[in-house]
This record gives sequence, structure tokens and C-alpha cells, in this order.
Amino acid sequence: MTILMPQPDAAIIARRNEIVTALRAIVPGEGVISSEPEMLPYESDGLMAYRQPPMVVVLPETTEQVSRVLKYCFEQRIKVVPRGSGTSLSGGALPLADGVLLGLGKFKRIREIDFDNRVVVTEPGVTNLALSQAVAHAGFYYAPDPSSQIACSIGGNVAENSGGVHCLKYGMTTNNVLGCEIVLMTGEVLRIGGKAAENAGYDLMGIITGSEGLLGVVTEVTVRILQKPETARAMMVGFAEVEAAGECVARIIGAGIIPGGMEMMDKPAIHAAEAFVQAGYPLDVEALLIIELDGPSVEVDELINRVETIAQGCGSTSCRISTSEAERNLFWAGRKAAFPAVGRISPDYLCMDGTIPRGKLPQALARIRELSDKYGLRCANVFHAGDGNLHPLILYDANQPDEMERAEAFGADILRCCVELGGVLTGEHGVGIEKRDLMPEMFSDIDLNQQQRLKCAFDAQGLLNPGKVFPTLHRCAELGRMHVHAGKLAFPELPRF
Repeated sequence: MTILMPQPDAAIIARRNEIVTALRAIVPGEGVISSEPEMLPYESDGLMAYRQPPMVVVLPETTEQVSRVLKYCFEQRIKVVPRGSGTSLSGGALPLADGVLLGLGKFKRIREIDFDNRVVVTEPGVTNLALSQAVAHAGFYYAPDPSSQIACSIGGNVAENSGGVHCLKYGMTTNNVLGCEIVLMTGEVLRIGGKAAENAGYDLMGIITGSEGLLGVVTEVTVRILQKPETARAMMVGFAEVEAAGECVARIIGAGIIPGGMEMMDKPAIHAAEAFVQAGYPLDVEALLIIELDGPSVEVDELINRVETIAQGCGSTSCRISTSEAERNLFWAGRKAAFPAVGRISPDYLCMDGTIPRGKLPQALARIRELSDKYGLRCANVFHAGDGNLHPLILYDANQPDEMERAEAFGADILRCCVELGGVLTGEHGVGIEKRDLMPEMFSDIDLNQQQRLKCAFDAQGLLNPGKVFPTLHRCAELGRMHVHAGKLAFPELPRF
């Protein structure tokens, strides 16, 4: 059945044409995309269950162009959605039908490599992996390494505070970004932080990192680079029970050992990854831990022995230790390919993202199994086990009646479970639209209103990436009049930029 969509009236068409013309004057050449077929690649991000063509796509190349585009949109009260490489899994870059999609894909230059200060100044469109490749010749690398590092951009990493398999020891994006240049909705350009490890005043970098494009558009990032460790070896440890693997994770951390990375996969994920990458994963186990230990070789050897002893005490059934750099990389290749590998065994899947205390892994896994039975859907589990960041992959077929709705309900219950166990709704994928309506599970109205006041300080008109993160939106003037504690404390009108 063909559904006839209502056609826009003449006034709307004229207004859109006026906006397109104005934007082309700011970003000439191929910098503006306005035809429906050409805008199709921008209708969703990595959360492809939700799609919405934008009104127009703008692809600036300079900070000055970004500033002019935002200033024009601010003056005309036009909504703007920033977009990096489009790998977000929470719908953070989902366009608006009446908004401009501002793509940063042309910001692909590394502006400075400063080995003396161990920093790199880069544009936001540079991919995560390209950054490490640019400094590899000198024995350096950029530590946060999301599974999508071959495609995801540094700007997107800042927006979502991305992590990766090595974030247990080396931290998330927020721990590895020192400064940035951002453009506010008004067009004003701000520089926050720099090459120094510490800066005076409020921690504005901590506010910008993970703000999901709601506060400003990042046009330059200064990141910390690290020297590659002398030795890095990986272990693959198999377990007959998932709970035993979870217990092993807790015991390793409890022993004061902080691996460079510690990941867990359950049986469905192991089989999918092995069929895809052929990394030599054991197929007769219920859970697999990949544990990387790095540092001086004598220290690594000692830690491997200690971890192997702990694993045996938890009932491990197999243990394989890498003997070369190629083998170490192969161990990780299967884990990093887990998401696309699962895509081969299911028409569709939802990748969830929640975080729990490490000690609650067994309870979380048991609950996920119960929910799988309740909703009649399979689930493959991949975890950043060392820091309790869960990535359950809920398998479904969108062509089957109500399967997508069941998958969404399944995912929502997983995130509620994370909060109930003392965790949080997200680890590294952000809130976007995926978790927006679950925010009250974790935050009170007072909490959410206070967060919106922060947004108002940066974007008083609410034009930048609206509709994301907050389940209920308030006008900034309304928030300025709100009182708490039975009217005893009033929040004054927030400053305007």
C-alpha cells in the first residue's frame, strides 16, 4: 500500500528555498545538499530503526563557515543538528524535518602533532583510528578505541564521551581530551582548555565532553597521546558458566590488577565473532574473557601468571596467551567485530548500552536471560567487563509483526535493571533519543531541570539538537522562574551569551 504524504504548501516551500539560498552563500560549491535522494544517507545515524530526512544538509569546511551558519540559523530561529560520521547508536544525530543538519565530515585535517607535549591538535572529522596511525611511527597512540574506530570521528567521540576496549586502564574520551574549540548557537567561537594538563576555573571541558551536541559545535580538539607500552600481551580465558567469568573479573580488579583491557563475550557473541573473523575463539565455552596486560615485559609476565591463577580459581576451562603482536591483534579483532558479526546472524539488532557495578555482573546476566525468555528474543552479550559497561545485542526482525516493539521494550527493561543494580543508563553511547524517555528512571524532575538550565546557558533558544536527551522540554524563561524547596530558593534568570 502506498501512503501519500501531505505535500508542503507554497509558503513552506518558499521558506525552505530561502534558507537553502542563504546557506549556499555561506558554504558555496557542493557544501549544501538539498535534494531528497542526495540527503538519504543523512536520514539516520547508527540507530537505523529511526529515520527522518533533514530539511537541508550543510557541509562546512572551516570554523568561520560553521560560525556563520549557526549565526544565521540563530537569527532566523532555525534548528540545527550537528553530525559527525553518523556512527552514533543512540539517535543523537537523528535529523529534524524542519532543521539544518550540520555535517562536520570535511574537517579532516590534523593541525598539529606535538610530541614534546604529547598532544595532537585535530579537526573533528578525523577518524579515531587515523589519529593513532598518524603518530604510530614515533611509538605513540591515542588510547580510547571504540569498536567503530575505523569510522567514528574524534568530534563524535567528544560528543558521546566514547570509550573502547582499553578505557579500563586509560580512561574514556573525557580523560584524554585537553582542549577544544567550540562554536555556540549564536556563532560565537570559544576556546576551552589547551595543551596544559590542568586549567584554571570551572571544568568546562568536562561539560562539553559527552554533551551530545546540545551545547555547541566542536571544530577543533586537542587530545593526549601516549607512548606505546614496552610489552602488551592478551589472554583468552574460557568459562563453562557466564557467572564464573563475571566473578573472575571482580577478583582480578579486587587483586589490584588493572589490565589494559578486559572484555567479555557470551556464547552467541563468541560463535558469531569466530565465524566472522576466525580468531581462534573456543566454541565449547559459555563465556570468554579477553584480558590484555601491558607494561615492562617482566611485569607483564608476572601479571599473566597471577591472572591465570585467579581464572583457574574461578573454574576456567581454557586459557590461551598471545605469543606475537599479530596474535594479540587477532584476539581483539574478533571482539571489535562483534557488532557486525552479529549482524550476519540476525536481520536487525539493537545494541544497548548501560553500566553496572562490576560485582553485579552475575545478577545482570541472569536478568538479561530472564528478559530474553519473557520477550521471546535472542540476545548476544558483549561487555567492557572491567568497568561494568554492558552491550547486550537484542536480535529481532523488523519485518515480523511487533518484533521491533518487543526489542525496544526488552532494551528498556535492561536499562532499568542497570539502574536498579546501582548503575547508570549509559556508558559510552549517549542518551540521544534511544534513552531519552528513560531518563526519569535515574533522575528526578529537579535533576533534569537543573541539567536543562545548563543547556540554557549555552543555547537559550533551544535550537541546537533539540528533542534529544530530555524527555520533557522547558523554555529557558520558564526554568528561570522555577523554585525548589517550597519556594525558599529561586533560580535567577540565566546569563545570555
